[in-house]
Amino acid sequence: MNTRQQQLQAFNRLLDIMDDLRAKCPWDMKQTMESLRHLTIEETYELGDAILDNDLQEIKKELGDILLHIVFYAKIGSETGDFDIADVANTICDKLIHRHPHIYGDVKVENEEQVKQNWEKLKLKEGKKSVLEGVPKSLPALVKASRIQDKAKGVGFDWDEPHQVWDKVQEELAEFQDEVKGGNTEKIEAEFGDVLFSMINYARFLNINPEDALERTNKKFIKRFQYLEGKAAELGKPLADMTLAEMDVFWNEAKKL
Repeated sequence: MNTRQQQLQAFNRLLDIMDDLRAKCPWDMKQTMESLRHLTIEETYELGDAILDNDLQEIKKELGDILLHIVFYAKIGSETGDFDIADVANTICDKLIHRHPHIYGDVKVENEEQVKQNWEKLKLKEGKKSVLEGVPKSLPALVKASRIQDKAKGVGFDWDEPHQVWDKVQEELAEFQDEVKGGNTEKIEAEFGDVLFSMINYARFLNINPEDALERTNKKFIKRFQYLEGKAAELGKPLADMTLAEMDVFWNEAKKL
């Protein structure tokens, strides 16, 4: 691995390259924070894919892409005189020191849960009116539900045992089925949301990340479906012309693979 000096040299090299690109490249010169935003989101999802695939070389590349974006935003900030990369780094350093009094102060903690609780309490002391303020409004709904529940847990608003959460899941499922029988779409949707929220809560108690679990299922389905498509192509028969029983044969083959 690289020494600290080599790490700093590499980061300084990136800063120099960013200066060059911003001064000489027509595309880089044109970019704004707003124009970079959707690209940053895309890069973050690509990193997430690489992590789920456990592809360490791809993770390294995607981390580089995200680091570039951080440096890019900081460069734009320096051009307007609002902040530069040193301000960005010092701000997060100051926050980490403040939020870890058990490391940089005299607070004692026994476990990870106490660390999380102290974190949320400190955020409220910093002026936040709600522990839920830290949950981005633009997060995908499934991820947002998980973060909301984590935040609430941080101040003690939580179930005591997993079986209590599972009972809640069963209760929400029963209410959902009742609304399905009633046929009111708006009420069915509301109850379906409650079912999903309670399932996400139960996943948390089982130490399962619901977003990762669903994405792994997505990937699994894609692989099996593409196997099915490949077999259909070998037969020269469009999927639309195959019976479900015929497709099931190849689907089961894919599952064994």
